[in-house]
Amino acid sequence: MPDPEEMLLELRDLATSAGAEIVGSTLQRTPEPDPATLIGKGKVEELRAEALAAEGDLVIFDHDLSPTQLRNLESRLDLKVLDRTQLILDIFARRARTREGQLQVELAQLNYLLPRLSGRGTALSRLGGGIGTRGPGEQQLEFDRRRIRGRIRRLEEAIEHVRKQRALHRARRRDQKFLTVALVGYTNAGKSTLFNALTRAEVVTSSRLFATLDPTVRALTLASRRPALLSDTVGFIRKLPSHLVAAFRATLEEVQEADLLLHVTDASHPDHAAQDEAVEALLESLNVVSKPRIHVWNKSDLLPAREHARHAAAAPEGFEGRAHEEVWVSARSGEGLDELREKIDTMIQDDPLVDAQFELDVSDGARLALLHRQGTVLSTRFEDDRVVVKARVTTSLRNRIEAESMPPPKRKTG
Repeated sequence: MPDPEEMLLELRDLATSAGAEIVGSTLQRTPEPDPATLIGKGKVEELRAEALAAEGDLVIFDHDLSPTQLRNLESRLDLKVLDRTQLILDIFARRARTREGQLQVELAQLNYLLPRLSGRGTALSRLGGGIGTRGPGEQQLEFDRRRIRGRIRRLEEAIEHVRKQRALHRARRRDQKFLTVALVGYTNAGKSTLFNALTRAEVVTSSRLFATLDPTVRALTLASRRPALLSDTVGFIRKLPSHLVAAFRATLEEVQEADLLLHVTDASHPDHAAQDEAVEALLESLNVVSKPRIHVWNKSDLLPAREHARHAAAAPEGFEGRAHEEVWVSARSGEGLDELREKIDTMIQDDPLVDAQFELDVSDGARLALLHRQGTVLSTRFEDDRVVVKARVTTSLRNRIEAESMPPPKRKTG
Protein backbone atom coordinates (compact mmCIF):
# COMPACT_ATOMS: atom_id res chain seq x y z
CA MET A 1 0.00 0.00 0.00
CA PRO A 2 1.57 3.34 -1.02
CA ASP A 3 2.45 5.66 1.83
CA PRO A 4 0.20 8.78 1.74
CA GLU A 5 3.13 11.08 2.48
CA GLU A 6 5.08 9.56 -0.43
CA MET A 7 2.06 9.97 -2.68
CA LEU A 8 1.87 13.65 -1.72
CA LEU A 9 5.58 14.07 -2.53
CA GLU A 10 5.01 12.40 -5.88
CA LEU A 11 2.14 14.81 -6.58
CA ARG A 12 4.49 17.72 -5.84
CA ASP A 13 7.00 16.27 -8.34
CA LEU A 14 4.27 15.88 -10.95
CA ALA A 15 3.10 19.46 -10.44
CA THR A 16 6.67 20.75 -10.66
CA SER A 17 7.16 18.78 -13.89
CA ALA A 18 4.09 20.56 -15.26
CA GLY A 19 5.64 23.95 -14.45
CA ALA A 20 3.79 24.74 -11.22
CA GLU A 21 5.31 26.58 -8.29
CA ILE A 22 4.25 24.84 -5.08
CA VAL A 23 3.08 27.23 -2.35
CA GLY A 24 1.56 24.68 0.03
CA SER A 25 0.13 21.20 0.49
CA THR A 26 -2.22 19.39 2.83
CA LEU A 27 -3.20 15.80 3.52
CA GLN A 28 -6.80 14.80 4.28
CA ARG A 29 -7.46 11.46 6.03
CA THR A 30 -11.08 10.34 5.93
CA PRO A 31 -12.76 6.92 6.13
CA GLU A 32 -15.18 7.78 3.31
CA PRO A 33 -14.77 10.36 0.51
CA ASP A 34 -17.42 13.07 0.44
CA PRO A 35 -19.57 12.59 -2.72
CA ALA A 36 -19.97 16.35 -3.18
CA THR A 37 -16.40 17.59 -2.68
CA LEU A 38 -14.26 14.50 -1.91
CA ILE A 39 -12.74 16.15 1.17
CA GLY A 40 -15.80 17.51 3.03
CA LYS A 41 -17.21 21.01 3.58
CA GLY A 42 -14.95 21.93 6.51
CA LYS A 43 -11.78 20.92 4.68
CA VAL A 44 -12.86 22.88 1.62
CA GLU A 45 -13.14 26.06 3.71
CA GLU A 46 -9.77 25.38 5.30
CA LEU A 47 -8.22 24.77 1.87
CA ARG A 48 -9.72 27.99 0.50
CA ALA A 49 -8.26 30.03 3.35
CA GLU A 50 -4.82 28.45 2.89
CA ALA A 51 -4.88 29.04 -0.88
CA LEU A 52 -5.86 32.70 -0.42
CA ALA A 53 -3.17 33.26 2.20
CA ALA A 54 -0.51 31.73 -0.07
CA GLU A 55 -1.88 33.60 -3.13
CA GLY A 56 -2.38 30.34 -4.96
CA ASP A 57 -4.43 30.25 -8.16
CA LEU A 58 -4.63 26.49 -8.74
CA VAL A 59 -5.49 23.51 -6.53
CA ILE A 60 -4.41 19.99 -7.56
CA PHE A 61 -5.93 16.85 -6.04
CA ASP A 62 -4.07 13.54 -5.93
CA HIS A 63 -7.30 11.75 -6.74
CA ASP A 64 -9.66 11.51 -9.68
CA LEU A 65 -12.61 13.87 -9.24
CA SER A 66 -16.10 13.21 -10.54
CA PRO A 67 -17.68 15.93 -12.73
CA THR A 68 -19.89 16.94 -9.78
CA GLN A 69 -16.94 17.16 -7.36
CA LEU A 70 -14.94 19.19 -9.86
CA ARG A 71 -17.76 21.70 -10.37
CA ASN A 72 -18.48 22.02 -6.63
CA LEU A 73 -14.83 22.51 -5.72
CA GLU A 74 -14.23 25.16 -8.39
CA SER A 75 -17.39 26.98 -7.24
CA ARG A 76 -16.57 26.92 -3.53
CA LEU A 77 -12.84 27.58 -3.86
CA ASP A 78 -13.26 30.11 -6.70
CA LEU A 79 -10.04 28.68 -8.12
CA LYS A 80 -9.10 26.42 -10.98
CA VAL A 81 -9.08 22.78 -9.82
CA LEU A 82 -7.24 19.85 -11.41
CA ASP A 83 -7.25 16.19 -10.45
CA ARG A 84 -4.40 13.72 -10.83
CA THR A 85 -5.48 12.53 -14.26
CA GLN A 86 -5.69 16.07 -15.67
CA LEU A 87 -2.22 16.80 -14.34
CA ILE A 88 -0.73 13.68 -15.92
CA LEU A 89 -2.46 14.46 -19.22
CA ASP A 90 -1.03 17.97 -19.11
CA ILE A 91 2.50 16.61 -18.63
CA PHE A 92 1.97 14.14 -21.46
CA ALA A 93 0.81 17.00 -23.71
CA ARG A 94 4.02 18.89 -22.88
CA ARG A 95 6.26 15.89 -23.58
CA ALA A 96 4.71 14.58 -26.83
CA ARG A 97 6.99 15.47 -29.73
CA THR A 98 6.03 13.01 -32.46
CA ARG A 99 2.75 13.00 -34.35
CA GLU A 100 2.00 9.59 -32.85
CA GLY A 101 2.48 10.82 -29.29
CA GLN A 102 0.33 13.89 -29.89
CA LEU A 103 -2.50 11.78 -31.33
CA GLN A 104 -2.45 9.45 -28.34
CA VAL A 105 -2.42 12.31 -25.82
CA GLU A 106 -5.30 14.11 -27.52
CA LEU A 107 -7.37 10.92 -27.59
CA ALA A 108 -6.81 10.41 -23.85
CA GLN A 109 -7.69 14.05 -23.13
CA LEU A 110 -10.95 13.94 -25.08
CA ASN A 111 -12.01 10.64 -23.54
CA TYR A 112 -11.42 12.20 -20.12
CA LEU A 113 -13.21 15.46 -20.92
CA LEU A 114 -16.26 14.08 -22.74
CA PRO A 115 -18.25 13.04 -19.62
CA ARG A 116 -17.21 16.28 -17.88
CA LEU A 117 -18.57 18.73 -20.45
CA SER A 118 -22.11 18.91 -19.08
CA GLY A 119 -22.61 21.95 -16.87
CA ARG A 120 -19.05 23.27 -17.31
CA GLY A 121 -19.70 25.86 -19.98
CA THR A 122 -18.76 28.79 -17.75
CA ALA A 123 -15.64 27.10 -16.42
CA LEU A 124 -14.50 26.11 -19.90
CA SER A 125 -15.07 29.57 -21.34
CA ARG A 126 -12.68 31.12 -18.83
CA LEU A 127 -9.84 28.65 -19.37
CA GLY A 128 -6.65 30.43 -20.40
CA GLY A 129 -3.00 29.49 -20.40
CA GLY A 130 -1.26 27.42 -17.77
CA ILE A 131 -1.45 23.93 -16.38
CA GLY A 132 -4.37 21.81 -17.49
CA THR A 133 -5.15 23.74 -20.68
CA ARG A 134 -2.73 22.18 -23.16
CA GLY A 135 -3.73 19.90 -25.99
CA PRO A 136 -7.18 20.31 -27.53
CA GLY A 137 -7.51 23.87 -26.18
CA GLU A 138 -10.49 26.10 -25.42
CA GLN A 139 -12.11 25.95 -28.86
CA GLN A 140 -11.79 22.16 -28.99
CA LEU A 141 -13.33 21.76 -25.53
CA GLU A 142 -16.38 23.81 -26.48
CA PHE A 143 -17.35 21.44 -29.29
CA ASP A 144 -20.61 19.69 -28.63
CA ARG A 145 -20.58 16.03 -27.66
CA ARG A 146 -21.35 14.82 -31.16
CA ARG A 147 -18.40 16.67 -32.70
CA ILE A 148 -16.05 15.50 -29.94
CA ARG A 149 -17.13 11.90 -30.50
CA GLY A 150 -16.42 12.41 -34.20
CA ARG A 151 -12.95 13.69 -33.38
CA ILE A 152 -12.37 10.68 -31.09
CA ARG A 153 -13.30 8.33 -33.94
CA ARG A 154 -10.85 10.05 -36.29
CA LEU A 155 -8.11 9.88 -33.68
CA GLU A 156 -8.78 6.18 -33.12
CA GLU A 157 -8.55 5.58 -36.88
CA ALA A 158 -5.25 7.48 -37.08
CA ILE A 159 -3.81 5.56 -34.13
CA GLU A 160 -4.98 2.29 -35.67
CA HIS A 161 -2.93 3.25 -38.75
CA VAL A 162 0.05 3.84 -36.44
CA ARG A 163 -0.49 0.40 -34.89
CA LYS A 164 -0.46 -1.23 -38.32
CA GLN A 165 2.73 0.62 -39.26
CA ARG A 166 4.39 -0.50 -36.03
CA ALA A 167 3.27 -4.07 -36.67
CA LEU A 168 4.91 -3.94 -40.11
CA HIS A 169 8.15 -2.65 -38.57
CA ARG A 170 8.11 -5.46 -36.00
CA ALA A 171 7.46 -8.03 -38.74
CA ARG A 172 10.51 -6.74 -40.65
CA ARG A 173 12.63 -7.02 -37.51
CA ARG A 174 11.51 -10.62 -37.01
CA ASP A 175 12.26 -11.42 -40.66
CA GLN A 176 15.76 -10.00 -40.16
CA LYS A 177 16.17 -12.06 -36.95
CA PHE A 178 16.38 -8.97 -34.73
CA LEU A 179 15.82 -9.78 -31.06
CA THR A 180 13.92 -7.10 -29.15
CA VAL A 181 14.38 -5.92 -25.57
CA ALA A 182 12.07 -3.36 -23.91
CA LEU A 183 12.75 -1.16 -20.91
CA VAL A 184 9.86 -0.87 -18.46
CA GLY A 185 9.66 0.72 -15.04
CA TYR A 186 8.35 3.52 -12.91
CA THR A 187 8.75 7.04 -14.21
CA ASN A 188 12.13 8.58 -13.31
CA ALA A 189 13.71 5.19 -12.56
CA GLY A 190 16.55 6.04 -14.95
CA LYS A 191 15.40 4.10 -18.01
CA SER A 192 16.54 6.70 -20.55
CA THR A 193 19.97 7.03 -18.91
CA LEU A 194 20.31 3.23 -19.02
CA PHE A 195 19.09 3.24 -22.63
CA ASN A 196 21.81 5.72 -23.58
CA ALA A 197 24.49 3.76 -21.70
CA LEU A 198 23.59 0.48 -23.44
CA THR A 199 23.11 1.84 -26.96
CA ARG A 200 25.37 4.93 -26.98
CA ALA A 201 22.32 6.95 -27.99
CA GLU A 202 21.60 10.51 -26.93
CA VAL A 203 17.99 10.33 -25.76
CA VAL A 204 17.13 13.33 -23.59
CA THR A 205 17.31 12.48 -19.89
CA SER A 206 15.86 14.47 -17.03
CA SER A 207 14.98 14.15 -13.36
CA ARG A 208 11.46 15.34 -14.26
CA LEU A 209 8.69 12.78 -14.29
CA PHE A 210 7.68 11.49 -17.74
CA ALA A 211 10.74 12.97 -19.44
CA THR A 212 10.31 10.21 -22.06
CA LEU A 213 6.95 9.89 -23.76
CA ASP A 214 7.60 8.95 -27.38
CA PRO A 215 9.16 5.48 -27.77
CA THR A 216 12.70 5.20 -29.11
CA VAL A 217 14.36 2.12 -30.62
CA ARG A 218 18.13 1.70 -31.08
CA ALA A 219 20.56 -1.11 -31.88
CA LEU A 220 21.86 -2.96 -28.82
CA THR A 221 25.32 -4.52 -28.87
CA LEU A 222 25.34 -7.99 -27.30
CA ALA A 223 28.39 -10.02 -26.35
CA SER A 224 27.26 -12.76 -28.76
CA ARG A 225 26.98 -10.18 -31.56
CA ARG A 226 23.42 -11.18 -32.26
CA PRO A 227 21.45 -8.32 -33.81
CA ALA A 228 19.20 -6.87 -31.12
CA LEU A 229 17.09 -3.77 -30.61
CA LEU A 230 16.35 -1.95 -27.35
CA SER A 231 13.21 0.19 -26.94
CA ASP A 232 12.76 2.94 -24.36
CA THR A 233 9.11 3.33 -23.38
CA VAL A 234 6.96 5.72 -21.36
CA GLY A 235 7.36 5.40 -17.62
CA PHE A 236 4.62 3.83 -15.52
CA ILE A 237 3.07 5.49 -12.49
CA ARG A 238 0.58 4.65 -9.77
CA LYS A 239 -3.08 5.25 -10.59
CA LEU A 240 -2.35 5.65 -14.30
CA PRO A 241 -5.74 6.34 -15.91
CA SER A 242 -7.14 3.34 -17.79
CA HIS A 243 -8.11 5.43 -20.83
CA LEU A 244 -4.54 6.74 -20.97
CA VAL A 245 -3.24 3.15 -21.08
CA ALA A 246 -5.79 2.41 -23.81
CA ALA A 247 -4.78 5.47 -25.84
CA PHE A 248 -1.13 4.43 -25.68
CA ARG A 249 -1.86 0.87 -26.79
CA ALA A 250 0.13 1.37 -30.02
CA THR A 251 3.20 2.35 -27.98
CA LEU A 252 2.76 -0.31 -25.30
CA GLU A 253 2.62 -3.04 -27.95
CA GLU A 254 6.40 -2.63 -28.11
CA VAL A 255 6.41 -4.10 -24.60
CA GLN A 256 4.01 -6.90 -25.53
CA GLU A 257 6.04 -7.95 -28.57
CA ALA A 258 9.47 -7.81 -26.92
CA ASP A 259 11.51 -11.00 -26.44
CA LEU A 260 12.79 -9.76 -23.07
CA LEU A 261 11.80 -7.07 -20.56
CA LEU A 262 14.20 -5.05 -18.43
CA HIS A 263 12.25 -3.92 -15.36
CA VAL A 264 14.21 -0.90 -14.10
CA THR A 265 13.84 0.08 -10.44
CA ASP A 266 15.28 3.15 -8.71
CA ALA A 267 16.99 1.24 -5.87
CA SER A 268 17.64 4.50 -4.01
CA HIS A 269 13.97 5.53 -3.84
CA PRO A 270 12.47 5.02 -0.34
CA ASP A 271 9.17 3.80 -1.81
CA HIS A 272 10.56 1.57 -4.57
CA ALA A 273 8.56 -1.46 -3.38
CA ALA A 274 5.24 0.33 -3.96
CA GLN A 275 6.52 1.61 -7.31
CA ASP A 276 7.36 -1.96 -8.36
CA GLU A 277 3.87 -3.06 -7.37
CA ALA A 278 2.41 -0.41 -9.69
CA VAL A 279 4.64 -1.58 -12.54
CA GLU A 280 3.68 -5.19 -11.89
CA ALA A 281 -0.03 -4.31 -12.00
CA LEU A 282 0.38 -2.59 -15.37
CA LEU A 283 2.40 -5.50 -16.76
CA GLU A 284 -0.43 -7.80 -15.68
CA SER A 285 -2.94 -5.59 -17.52
CA LEU A 286 -0.78 -5.98 -20.64
CA ASN A 287 -0.62 -9.78 -20.15
CA VAL A 288 3.19 -9.86 -20.17
CA VAL A 289 3.97 -11.05 -16.62
CA SER A 290 5.14 -14.44 -17.94
CA LYS A 291 7.58 -12.87 -20.40
CA PRO A 292 11.32 -13.38 -19.66
CA ARG A 293 12.44 -10.51 -17.47
CA ILE A 294 15.52 -9.06 -15.81
CA HIS A 295 15.02 -6.90 -12.73
CA VAL A 296 17.53 -4.06 -13.04
CA TRP A 297 18.23 -2.28 -9.75
CA ASN A 298 19.45 1.09 -11.00
CA LYS A 299 21.14 4.01 -9.19
CA SER A 300 23.13 1.62 -6.99
CA ASP A 301 25.81 4.32 -6.73
CA LEU A 302 23.39 6.37 -4.60
CA LEU A 303 23.13 3.65 -1.95
CA PRO A 304 25.59 3.29 0.94
CA ALA A 305 27.67 0.10 0.61
CA ARG A 306 25.95 -1.56 3.59
CA GLU A 307 22.47 -0.77 2.24
CA HIS A 308 23.49 -2.02 -1.21
CA ALA A 309 24.63 -5.35 0.23
CA ARG A 310 21.45 -5.74 2.30
CA HIS A 311 19.23 -5.11 -0.71
CA ALA A 312 21.28 -7.40 -2.95
CA ALA A 313 20.88 -10.29 -0.50
CA ALA A 314 17.10 -9.91 -0.33
CA ALA A 315 14.60 -11.21 -2.87
CA PRO A 316 13.23 -8.41 -5.04
CA GLU A 317 9.81 -7.22 -3.91
CA GLY A 318 7.02 -8.28 -6.24
CA PHE A 319 9.03 -11.10 -7.75
CA GLU A 320 8.57 -13.83 -5.14
CA GLY A 321 7.92 -17.16 -6.79
CA ARG A 322 8.73 -15.85 -10.29
CA ALA A 323 11.57 -17.02 -12.49
CA HIS A 324 13.72 -13.95 -12.93
CA GLU A 325 17.24 -12.61 -13.10
CA GLU A 326 18.42 -9.48 -11.36
CA VAL A 327 21.43 -7.23 -11.64
CA TRP A 328 22.60 -4.10 -9.83
CA VAL A 329 23.77 -1.24 -12.03
CA SER A 330 24.46 2.45 -12.13
CA ALA A 331 23.52 3.68 -15.57
CA ARG A 332 25.26 6.95 -14.84
CA SER A 333 28.63 5.53 -13.74
CA GLY A 334 28.56 2.34 -15.84
CA GLU A 335 28.78 -0.02 -12.88
CA GLY A 336 27.25 -3.44 -13.65
CA LEU A 337 26.51 -2.75 -17.33
CA ASP A 338 28.79 -5.55 -18.61
CA GLU A 339 27.02 -8.02 -16.33
CA LEU A 340 23.66 -6.74 -17.57
CA ARG A 341 24.69 -7.24 -21.21
CA GLU A 342 25.72 -10.82 -20.43
CA LYS A 343 22.42 -11.53 -18.68
CA ILE A 344 20.47 -10.09 -21.60
CA ASP A 345 22.41 -12.40 -23.91
CA THR A 346 21.67 -15.51 -21.87
CA MET A 347 18.05 -14.60 -21.03
CA ILE A 348 16.80 -14.18 -24.58
CA GLN A 349 15.20 -17.56 -25.27
CA ASP A 350 14.66 -17.10 -29.00
CA ASP A 351 17.72 -18.61 -30.71
CA PRO A 352 19.65 -19.31 -27.49
CA LEU A 353 23.44 -19.24 -27.21
CA VAL A 354 25.44 -22.47 -27.24
CA ASP A 355 29.14 -23.35 -26.99
CA ALA A 356 30.13 -25.32 -30.08
CA GLN A 357 33.24 -26.68 -31.77
CA PHE A 358 33.79 -26.41 -35.53
CA GLU A 359 36.33 -28.14 -37.77
CA LEU A 360 36.88 -26.08 -40.88
CA ASP A 361 39.30 -26.03 -43.76
CA VAL A 362 42.03 -23.44 -43.25
CA SER A 363 41.05 -21.94 -46.60
CA ASP A 364 37.44 -21.51 -45.45
CA GLY A 365 37.86 -17.82 -44.73
CA ALA A 366 34.16 -17.01 -45.18
CA ARG A 367 32.94 -19.20 -42.32
CA LEU A 368 35.88 -18.24 -40.09
CA ALA A 369 35.00 -14.57 -40.62
CA LEU A 370 31.34 -15.35 -39.94
CA LEU A 371 32.22 -16.91 -36.57
CA HIS A 372 34.26 -13.85 -35.61
CA ARG A 373 31.60 -11.45 -36.86
CA GLN A 374 28.48 -13.06 -35.38
CA GLY A 375 29.83 -15.09 -32.46
CA THR A 376 32.42 -15.04 -29.71
CA VAL A 377 35.48 -17.12 -30.61
CA LEU A 378 36.81 -18.81 -27.46
CA SER A 379 39.84 -20.63 -28.92
CA THR A 380 41.46 -21.48 -32.24
CA ARG A 381 43.75 -24.48 -32.94
CA PHE A 382 45.37 -25.40 -36.27
CA GLU A 383 45.87 -29.05 -37.24
CA ASP A 384 47.51 -29.57 -40.65
CA ASP A 385 45.03 -28.23 -43.19
CA ARG A 386 42.21 -27.94 -40.67
CA VAL A 387 41.35 -25.33 -38.04
CA VAL A 388 39.42 -26.22 -34.87
CA VAL A 389 37.41 -23.31 -33.51
CA LYS A 390 35.52 -23.22 -30.22
CA ALA A 391 32.96 -20.43 -30.15
CA ARG A 392 29.84 -19.21 -28.37
CA VAL A 393 27.21 -18.75 -31.06
CA THR A 394 23.45 -18.77 -31.53
CA THR A 395 21.81 -22.12 -32.16
CA SER A 396 20.78 -21.04 -35.67
CA LEU A 397 24.34 -20.01 -36.57
CA ARG A 398 25.72 -23.31 -35.28
CA ASN A 399 23.17 -25.26 -37.31
CA ARG A 400 23.89 -23.18 -40.40
CA ILE A 401 27.66 -23.65 -40.26
CA GLU A 402 27.38 -27.36 -39.49
CA ALA A 403 24.96 -27.85 -42.38
CA GLU A 404 27.23 -25.98 -44.80
CA SER A 405 30.27 -27.94 -43.60
CA MET A 406 28.70 -31.36 -44.21
CA PRO A 407 29.79 -33.11 -47.41
CA PRO A 408 27.01 -33.51 -49.98
CA PRO A 409 25.27 -36.89 -49.99
CA LYS A 410 26.67 -39.45 -52.42
CA ARG A 411 24.54 -40.05 -55.47
CA LYS A 412 23.35 -43.61 -55.97
CA THR A 413 24.21 -45.24 -59.30
CA GLY A 414 22.82 -48.39 -60.71
